[in-house]
Amino acid sequence: MHSTPQSPDAPPNSAIHHGTAAFRRTNIALFAAGFATFSMLYCVQPLMPAFTKEYGVGAAGSALSLSLTTGVLAVAMLFAGNLSDRWGRKPVMVLSLFLSALLVLCTGFVPNWYGFLALRALLGLTLSGLPAVAMTYINEEMHAESIGLGMGLYISGSAVGGMSGRLLAGVLANYWGWRVGIGTIGVTGLCASVIFLRALPASRHFVPRALSWRRKLGHISDIFKDSGLPWLFTEGFFLMGIFVTVYNYLGYRLMAAPYDFSQAAVGLIFSVYIIGIFSSPWMGHIAGRLGRRKVLWIAFALILAGIMLTFSTALWMIISGVVALTFGFFGGHSIASSWVGRRAPFAKAQAASLYLFFYYIGSAIIGTAGGLLYTAWGWNGVAGLVGVMALIGLAIAWKLRGLVPLEVTHQGHLCSGSS
Repeated sequence: MHSTPQSPDAPPNSAIHHGTAAFRRTNIALFAAGFATFSMLYCVQPLMPAFTKEYGVGAAGSALSLSLTTGVLAVAMLFAGNLSDRWGRKPVMVLSLFLSALLVLCTGFVPNWYGFLALRALLGLTLSGLPAVAMTYINEEMHAESIGLGMGLYISGSAVGGMSGRLLAGVLANYWGWRVGIGTIGVTGLCASVIFLRALPASRHFVPRALSWRRKLGHISDIFKDSGLPWLFTEGFFLMGIFVTVYNYLGYRLMAAPYDFSQAAVGLIFSVYIIGIFSSPWMGHIAGRLGRRKVLWIAFALILAGIMLTFSTALWMIISGVVALTFGFFGGHSIASSWVGRRAPFAKAQAASLYLFFYYIGSAIIGTAGGLLYTAWGWNGVAGLVGVMALIGLAIAWKLRGLVPLEVTHQGHLCSGSS
């Protein structure tokens, strides 16, 4: 049985526990990181109708502004975790944030569509240094009892960033154009990067490792032999694919008759994200107490119920459906992502990278497919696609209720997921 590597400089029982100053500093830093990362990643989502109007591209073509970024991000994260094993968690995350903020600023000035897409693809590369490494940092540095809450708070920052990026970009674009909206997000990203650099405690349990690709491949092989991890990766694929697809094309639906929303009103729809600020830490904490296997299926049930509501033409039912879906998504992601780290202590970075690979590939594949279905069948095509995905995800979550927990190690860390 593998154990979590321990830095020789780390004193016994030095894991970060909730209620301490170190926990507060860590979560301020990770909240800022999540905010910056996801505001920069998703600020283009409410602007897709504007791209269609300015560049003459269809819904699926406009969605490439996000799908290309998430596709490159998914592949690059497979390597970012390995680089952090050698160079350290904090240095890789700091570099990732600053480079990404500079790239977002550049996208506000690029003159043509293909140049814009090229910079968005490059953004996927630079952003890759944060999400998987942040998950690894949390699982390495936090006490087992605090991992669920810590992961939930990090995802809350992601929710605020995703909401703010979309809302600010959408509202600013309505009055001053989409370039001003994106430029503002870039400046915000730089500010968040400084906060992250100053607030995040240095790693105390990180042990540098040589970049041995043979060992990494061996770890990946071990990961896929686990009875739970491949299913959790699949759940990540469905969670992100469903979520991004709904929000990608919701703007198109609401800007058309009979709703006729303005660009600013579409941006305000993303304020629903505030639900995720509460659902991710709350469901993560509940799952840590009751067991992840007992709670994950509830998240998928909420998502499926929300999708069913969006088949209605009544605006209040559509918004209610988006609220339920958003609550379930952030809760489900909090549960699944923290569960991954606790089932793979011998290869945390690789397991986190693989989870996020499937997570963002789901965004790229299902998000693009949703555009083709929207063009052919309108909203019913999109909702039908994500409804099937949610139903499969619910079946898998129900299957995971029978997953046998692995044993708990000493010092409060889990050898593998106990939930």
